[in-house]
Amino acid sequence: MRIGLRLAAMVLWLLVCAPLYYASRMARLPNPWPRLFLGGIASIAGAKVTVEGTRSNKGAFLLANHVSWLDIPVIAGATGTAFVAHSGLADHGLLKWLCQMNDTVFVARHDRRSVHTQVQHVRAALTDTGALTVFPEGTTNDGSGLLPFKSSLLSALDPPPAGIEIQPIWLDYGPDVAEMAWVGEEHGLDNFLKILARHRRQPVTVHFLAPLTTDETTNRKAMAIAARERILAAMARKR
Repeated sequence: MRIGLRLAAMVLWLLVCAPLYYASRMARLPNPWPRLFLGGIASIAGAKVTVEGTRSNKGAFLLANHVSWLDIPVIAGATGTAFVAHSGLADHGLLKWLCQMNDTVFVARHDRRSVHTQVQHVRAALTDTGALTVFPEGTTNDGSGLLPFKSSLLSALDPPPAGIEIQPIWLDYGPDVAEMAWVGEEHGLDNFLKILARHRRQPVTVHFLAPLTTDETTNRKAMAIAARERILAAMARKR
């Protein structure tokens, strides 16, 4: 019953936000509806979001740890960011439509021939949206630590575009993180339904950490190492 009620609320919220999104686009007005929609989805799913730290006032490329599907609406609701996503999502009609509404950049990670084009798309999205988020681990983890960051996912930032800061984010699900995590052989739909079935609201803290310095952005490998160390340090302080 809880899953059904939450799914119904999500559909209703979509029916409210989608027409307003297209109306804002047609009128060429500021369009807050992707952020409001995704933030609403996070709330409906049970997330209780708080923010610590300050997001860069400049354009920002946000590098976040990845625990579950809930990460995306949580970060989007807190920042209004667009995302870099695997091109496989574009094969699913509804997901593709929702992603495109939020200016998602699809990348084919294993197609080296398209890297140059993908870099151009990422840089254009940064200019258009002001913020773009990537999950440098390349997959989800159980939240107890961090997988190695894949520097190849940061190719568009080598060198960083002018006026763009690179800022790590730590998503902190607290002591219940293992129950939220999407890992192992669990299907994405199973993780989605598992979270919707929870009866308690889930606190999630979005920690904005210090942006990378000039010395830490000399190349993509340096960025990956520095961002991962920022997040690991924040996790260690919390423990």
